Amino acid sequence: MYSVAVMPVLLAAGWRFGRGELVRLDQLLAFLLAAVLLLAWENLANDVFDADTGVDTHGKPHSVVNLTGRRDRVALLANGCLVAGLLLMALVAWRSTPAVLALVLACCGLGYVYQGPPFRLGYRGLGEPLCWLAFGPLATAAGLLALGPASTDAAVPWRQALELGSGPAIATTLVLFCSHFHQVGEDAANGKISPVVRLGTAQAAALVPWFVALVLALEWAPVLVNHWPLWALLGAIGLPPARALIALLRDHHREPQRIVGSKFLALRFQALNGLGLAAGLALGRWF
Repeated sequence: MYSVAVMPVLLAAGWRFGRGELVRLDQLLAFLLAAVLLLAWENLANDVFDADTGVDTHGKPHSVVNLTGRRDRVALLANGCLVAGLLLMALVAWRSTPAVLALVLACCGLGYVYQGPPFRLGYRGLGEPLCWLAFGPLATAAGLLALGPASTDAAVPWRQALELGSGPAIATTLVLFCSHFHQVGEDAANGKISPVVRLGTAQAAALVPWFVALVLALEWAPVLVNHWPLWALLGAIGLPPARALIALLRDHHREPQRIVGSKFLALRFQALNGLGLAAGLALGRWF
């Protein structure tokens, strides 16, 4: 699951390297570790908060609370990951610009209101747009700043972050979207009105090809206008798992046991697409 955490800064590294700009390896490694710790907090805290509402009782076999039966220890571990991740990100910000920490704190805030009381915006069907915002422009802008030269007043590169992060963040959002399919009944029974609950599995499955198409459209458009090198089309290496995901949900969207792994197909698409795009952008330095 942690490819979604590291992708924004890997894309930032590929983009900066391809343009011949500075990429600070020590900052990259520290950012990667901090991002993994913060996503660990997000995932573990989500398990804790969902255990409180009962929504994960039967429909989420991978919940750490369900696997261990120790909500208290999972909550402690989640908070430890949060503190460690923010301390490490503060070091990254201290060595680059304070805006990095501000952007990451905004991402964490979105992560909390998605899942945590009293907000629980994910229960109102707002998880997907929050996911796109956090893993798209916010995290990508933080990555671009963290890898560049140190400056106390560096401007946030919103235009570059939107162009670079929008498509890959939709791929990340697709992972969240697909995680709802196998637990529609349990979500509805516990008041979690996810987009799949709201639309029904048939209409939701019909949206998946549009997710994939939008990812590729946003990534290919900069190539067509010569903002990115032709090699950026390497993001298309994620298409095979995307095709498998579309076929699986089209044919079996009403069968929870058969589609329980759909989010992992979406994750494979997200990881391959993002890595291909980052590598393609980096290759633009020579081609």
